[in-house]
Amino acid sequence: MKLILALLLSLSLYANAKQDMFTLYQNKNFEKACKLGFKNFTKNKKDEEYISLYALSCLHADFIDRLAIPISILRYSKEARANAAYFSVILMQKKLLYHAMLDDYDISSLNLPSTNFILSKVFDLYAELGKHKKRDFYIFTDKQDPRLKYKLYIIEEKSVRKIIIEEYYDNISIKRHVYW
Repeated sequence: MKLILALLLSLSLYANAKQDMFTLYQNKNFEKACKLGFKNFTKNKKDEEYISLYALSCLHADFIDRLAIPISILRYSKEARANAAYFSVILMQKKLLYHAMLDDYDISSLNLPSTNFILSKVFDLYAELGKHKKRDFYIFTDKQDPRLKYKLYIIEEKSVRKIIIEEYYDNISIKRHVYW
């Protein structure tokens, strides 16, 4: 009897983690959703909806490196494969932009798919610069909305160099993204 009660309790906790993560995601509390998803990842690694929600939460929380494992897991349904491809593009763009900015690697000749995610937009704008002299920072104007601008630069914290993308709307800071 105690075993059945424990099993039912664990199943309800399993369902609650997914629902709680979804509620956090809907409320744009992406960092908490990502952390909750990570905490319960092992128990839910066969649930592609859970994995996709976890990955989307981490993406919007700027924890892009956490996409690597979901990319490899999402393969059994058409939607899951599409999500994996989407996450792969953004993860690759992050790695290539980091490489370009730190090592002067020319990404202008690359022909990659793009997304509407901020990192993807900035990657495309940076790639359009072509071969150029390295700058301390870059200011880009969004192609769809000229009132939206992105400032791109590198900082060093605790011996780790990080890419910073600051979003501005009418010169008012909206959000700061940090990637490494």
